Amino acid sequence: MDTLISALDSALRTVFASHHAARVNPGSVHTSTPPMSEAEKREASALMRVNHVGEVCAQALYTAQALATRDSALRQHLLAASEEETDHLAWTEERLRELGGRTSLLNPLWYAGAFGIGFVAGKLGGDRVSLGFVVETERQVEAHLQSHLDQLPSHDLASRAIVTQMKTDEARHAKEAESAGASALPRPVQGLMRVMAKVMTTVAHRV
Repeated sequence: MDTLISALDSALRTVFASHHAARVNPGSVHTSTPPMSEAEKREASALMRVNHVGEVCAQALYTAQALATRDSALRQHLLAASEEETDHLAWTEERLRELGGRTSLLNPLWYAGAFGIGFVAGKLGGDRVSLGFVVETERQVEAHLQSHLDQLPSHDLASRAIVTQMKTDEARHAKEAESAGASALPRPVQGLMRVMAKVMTTVAHRV
């Protein structure tokens, strides 16, 4: 019951609350940068909104898997990773405000979908499959963040610094999940995850 209440609390805080990072925002050091055009701000804002949605989904995935596992050590590992992802939520929210943007209006839907996938994976597949979802998710997010580094304006140093640190963290999370005993997911499942991610990023870019 305590774990269930904690999961509900995490969902409400992720979707509706403002977030505070435990680490310094990597973009905060870039206070003097060349001005951006309105078109550049709109595009950077859209990309950061997509990144924020990705972090909402990461919170949902980790929380669901922590709820599904019976391994207390793994649960603590997943919750610790979730806490670090909170930094990403706070950083992207802050950058969105600076750019005059907003978070996705569909965040409750994104959270619910990711939570469902994570919980089913943990219950039906067990811990190794659950960790496999973490590995594949983080690898796809890492590739996705690299594509954003290619798309962000070269002089938007604040957004680029945030995305670069997020990319580093996601790669480490994947390696940690592998070390914890993750099993590789079948290629059809990996492909389906890419399709779902494409739908999410396309919609979140606009809504």
